[in-house]
Amino acid sequence: MRRIAIAAAAAAMVGGTADAQVSGTMTLMAYTGIFQENYTAVVVEPFRARNPGLSVTYFAPVTSAAMLGTLRSQRTAPQTDVVIMDITTAAIACAEGLVEKITPAEVPAINDLVPLAREAGGECGPAVTFDHFVIVYDTTKVRPAPTSLRVLWDEALRGRIAVSAPPNIQGLVLTAIVERMEGGDYTRGVDRAIAKLRALAPLVQTFDPRPDGYSLILNDQVTYATGWNARSQLYHDQSNGRIGVMLPEEGTAFQINTINVVRGGPNRAAAVAFMQYALDAEAQTAFTNRMFYGPTNAKATPNPDALARTAADPRYRDRVIPLDWADIVKVRDTWNNRWRREVIAAGGR
Repeated sequence: MRRIAIAAAAAAMVGGTADAQVSGTMTLMAYTGIFQENYTAVVVEPFRARNPGLSVTYFAPVTSAAMLGTLRSQRTAPQTDVVIMDITTAAIACAEGLVEKITPAEVPAINDLVPLAREAGGECGPAVTFDHFVIVYDTTKVRPAPTSLRVLWDEALRGRIAVSAPPNIQGLVLTAIVERMEGGDYTRGVDRAIAKLRALAPLVQTFDPRPDGYSLILNDQVTYATGWNARSQLYHDQSNGRIGVMLPEEGTAFQINTINVVRGGPNRAAAVAFMQYALDAEAQTAFTNRMFYGPTNAKATPNPDALARTAADPRYRDRVIPLDWADIVKVRDTWNNRWRREVIAAGGR
């Protein structure tokens, strides 16, 4: 886990003044790596600059599960003010009373969110980013560019596929997509998906890509991998196009990150102010332009080129499967057990 303090000395370099400034110290807990780098640059630093009396610390565990563990360990004496985490883990934190219910009266930007974003957090924080499931591939080995998820079931790819299996949220989304691809409905069961994924298993090199599927492609260890769009688009650019990104014609689904005020955090005023800023159209626009996460604010105006590289683009609306994450949380353990017993066990690796 890593802490990065953002100094107040650079405040004068960025224009703008908050309507009601906050001060003191605020700790944001969110993702590490390229998310931290980009979110700090276009959201955290501008917020701090508008509040020159505020020092912001970015605390970056590796996963949402690690964030939940931190919140639990600090329950009696919280040291974090705001947390950004995936929707399934956030639902647990909300149910356990670790984060607060926030209303539009405190955070007016909530009124500008698209309905899915407002509903995503349930009783607690709303969606702050939309990402979506993709397949990434090695463009030096795959021509023409694939369009269908069914390309993975090719015997020639034996040992050249990396799949992030449940409990990784990618595996949960893949299960719902494959069930739909096979003519089923994940809300009624996933037997068709499990059977189809069991047939894929012998071709899979790993169900736990380390450090990630993008790196395995760049290191020539696999040809295809499951992934998330935002990171995939960045890796596409950084690799000069070697990482290809496919939004399957069979469908995708949003991976939703929610933003939450930690119950009992040391600087609640700053936490609420940051939530307002992070959900406002300005920050939403900036982050989509920077890292290709779909905006959750209906008034955001990302540039057309950036929007076209997200599933929020109207052209892809019909491909987005409306997952009910509250229901998926309930069946997550069941799906995970079925993957272990029926899918991963069939891989023979």
